[in-house]
Amino acid sequence: MHACPLRTLLTALSLATLVFSVSAAYAAEPSTTPAKTALAPASTVSLVFAGDIVLDDAAGALMERGGDPFAAFAPVFKNADIRLGNLECVVATTGSAGDKNFTFRAHPRSLPVLKRHFDAVALANNHSGDFGREAFAEMLGLLKTAGLNQFGGGHNLAEAHTPLIVERKGLRIALLGYNEFMPRSFEADYNAPGSAWSEDEQVVADIRAARSVYKADLVIPVMHWGWENELVANARQRQLARTMIDAGADVIIGGHPHVTQDIEHYRGKPIIYSVGNFVMKETDNANQRLGWVLRLQLDQAGVLGFDTVVAQIDMDGIPSPKPAATSPCWQRGQAAVGQCPSAP
Repeated sequence: MHACPLRTLLTALSLATLVFSVSAAYAAEPSTTPAKTALAPASTVSLVFAGDIVLDDAAGALMERGGDPFAAFAPVFKNADIRLGNLECVVATTGSAGDKNFTFRAHPRSLPVLKRHFDAVALANNHSGDFGREAFAEMLGLLKTAGLNQFGGGHNLAEAHTPLIVERKGLRIALLGYNEFMPRSFEADYNAPGSAWSEDEQVVADIRAARSVYKADLVIPVMHWGWENELVANARQRQLARTMIDAGADVIIGGHPHVTQDIEHYRGKPIIYSVGNFVMKETDNANQRLGWVLRLQLDQAGVLGFDTVVAQIDMDGIPSPKPAATSPCWQRGQAAVGQCPSAP
C-alpha cells in the first residue's frame, strides 16, 4: 500500500461529475447541550455518516418481513442535510461467492429501506466485491435505479476515482472513497467494475482534482483501512491521513477495524480513524457491538464541529442508540477532542 506511479488514465479522461440534490433541506437537529447548540447554526450543512452496514442474514430477514434495521436511528438521519454510510456488502442476485472466510450479499429488496435513510453509500471496502465483478456491476445498476448515489466504486477505474459532488445550501462537497484492505482484486480496472484503491499518489491527485476540476468547496475522503479490533490507529493510517489533509482534504472519515478508534486533528482538520460497525451481525466481542454515528457540521471553512451518537448493536446486528452514553465531540478551535452526551 505504498505510492506507485500515477495512472495517467485518470487524469487524461474527462469525467462526468456526479451531482445530486434533494428538493428540500432538513432543519438542523434540535440541541440539548451547549456544545451541540454551538455546532448547528442555520448557515451550516449537517452530514451524518454511519459505519459498516451489512444487509444480509438477520437484517435481510427483518426487511423481508417488512421491518427496518435502521428504524431506531431514523430521527438522526432525518435531521441531517447529507446522509451517508459504508455499504459493507454487495446488493445483487448474480455472481458466485469468493474464496473468503465471510462473504456478504444482500437482496435488492433492501434498497428501498436503505434509500429511506441514506442519500449515498461508500462502496470502497473489502466486501463489495465478494461475489465478483458481475455482481458489483449489477449493484451499480440497482443503486442507480433506486436513486441511491454511491462513491468509491464504478464501472471502470476512472469512475471509481470520480468524486460524488453533493450540493447543499450553496456548499459544494466532494466525496471520495478508498479501500486499503485486501483483497485488491476488488479494485476497478480500466475496463472492469470495482472499487477505488488508495495508492498515495493517486489519492493526492484525486483530492486536488476535486477542487481544481470539480470546483468543490470541501473534500471528504472516506477510508476503509487499519487492522481489525485495534482501538488505536496505526502508523499507516496516520501517515495517509496527513498526506490527504496536506493535499486539501477537510476531514477524514474511516472504518473497517469493526471497532471505534481514536480521533485527532491535524492542521485543524479532524481525523476520525474508525466509526466502527453499524448494522453487522458477524461480531465476536463487545467492542465490535459499539459504533458511532458521526454528525459533522460543515461550512465554507471546513468542519465547524462534530459529535457522535453511540450505536449499541444487538446479536442480530441491529443498532439502537445507547442510553446515558458519552462519546467524542469537538468544535473548531478546541485544542482536544472532548466527550459529550450521546443524544440522538
